[in-house]
Amino acid sequence: MKNFIVKVYPSKIKLKKQNQLAWKLAQVASDKAPLNEAAIEMVINRLIDNTSVAIASLNRRSVITARQMAMKHPRKNGASIFGLSSKKKFNCEWSAWANGTAVRELDFHDTFLAADYSHPGDNIPPILAVAQQKSSNGFDLLRGIITAYEIQVNLVKAICLHKHKIDHIAHLGPSIAAGLGSLLKLNTEIIYQGIQQALHTTITTRQSRKGSISSWKAFAPAHAGKLAIEAIDRVMRGEGAPSPIYEGEDSIIAQILDGKNAKYAVPLPNKGEQKKAILETYTKEHSAEYQSQALIDIAIKLNKKIDDFSKIKKIDIYTSHHTHNVIGTGSNDPQKFDPNASRETLDHSIMYIFAVALEDGKWHHINSYTKKRSSKRSTINLWHKVKTYEDKVWTKKYHHSDPKQRSFGAKIILKMKDGTKIVESLEKANAHPYGLNPFKRMDYIEKFLTLTDGIIRIGESKRFLRDVQNLKKIKSGSLHKLNIEVDKRKLKKNNIIGIF
Repeated sequence: MKNFIVKVYPSKIKLKKQNQLAWKLAQVASDKAPLNEAAIEMVINRLIDNTSVAIASLNRRSVITARQMAMKHPRKNGASIFGLSSKKKFNCEWSAWANGTAVRELDFHDTFLAADYSHPGDNIPPILAVAQQKSSNGFDLLRGIITAYEIQVNLVKAICLHKHKIDHIAHLGPSIAAGLGSLLKLNTEIIYQGIQQALHTTITTRQSRKGSISSWKAFAPAHAGKLAIEAIDRVMRGEGAPSPIYEGEDSIIAQILDGKNAKYAVPLPNKGEQKKAILETYTKEHSAEYQSQALIDIAIKLNKKIDDFSKIKKIDIYTSHHTHNVIGTGSNDPQKFDPNASRETLDHSIMYIFAVALEDGKWHHINSYTKKRSSKRSTINLWHKVKTYEDKVWTKKYHHSDPKQRSFGAKIILKMKDGTKIVESLEKANAHPYGLNPFKRMDYIEKFLTLTDGIIRIGESKRFLRDVQNLKKIKSGSLHKLNIEVDKRKLKKNNIIGIF
């Protein structure tokens, strides 16, 4: 692994493509290094994880809408859509749209946090869709997904988007394009152009995660996946892209990110080096913004220590800059205290999340977000007693270079009306790879069984788990085995007429 230094160059200096970040990323994608066995097993875990949350969200409005849109684009030898019969095929970019929205809807799949945020599992739906349409085999799919994770994780380590209010799909577009390049065994030149096109078209703002957070939060990664597929299709046909996309004086870094004097060090594997970045990522035990995971664990623990929540005078949360400013009171977002706020907004309110988990002693991906639950008077009272603070120590831990030391937790001080204090802290969520109860294969399977219970047939459940764990041996043209079929009578429809 070595760092590649990225900076802005004036137009009068014609920067050779070999010295551009997009080219270096493309080289990683086109490199045929052997696959790491632990990385292969983790891909299987994340396929199980993705599928479980996708199936659980099939009848949520945004997912219904995405599915209805996609169904208007059938293709004889296309890709599958979660919930529908595997005999039905659709254009891969629309399959990616539907499945990507389903995976993201509940905010319940994997995460990687560093200089920026990411949900690297968002790479999987578009790569799987293209693999199905192109009759790829299981090993090719593995290579594509492992590459996508490698690119996104390393971009997230180095380049902060949120500081400039740019949404994190700007790292997702390039990583998907790179993953598709690996899947399809494209040369460096084609992948290079695809990465640049994908980045250029996926620059969006973080208003999607503030104020009235709408269903676009679920659509956003699917949008990036769809655009990346289309970008790769264009460049395979000989088309080019804006270049240099990162380093140009009128491009991304100079005009949108840290400016013309910026300098970033992006870690990238050497030629022939195994791609293992997926092993640094982690999934969620609870259906909420990742930075709330450890705090939910703390709240559940505190539930057992308090017999009357009305005795609490105030709750102070000392945490990282990110947690304080994105999902805490540092956001200065009144919507995060609104009982009538959307699920997406409540999902980004640590004040709400902590209050509910503290009262209930548990967290549920549906019940914890209902209007009835958010309108409960005792919850509202407790909710408004929560305040967050940035603690430089926690911010430092958040950005620690060693993944074993990096943490996304907090210290909680409950001040009771009688003057006593209850203090709890947790470095990492229990399910984190370095937490108290790290997620293993059986935990992913249990999550799948829990979230799909009552939605899919037992036989279909067993069939999927058998096939996905045999991914390396799935033959060309058989990746539709990774689809899940649901009784069509259980699938809701959006009957409002659109364009398609």
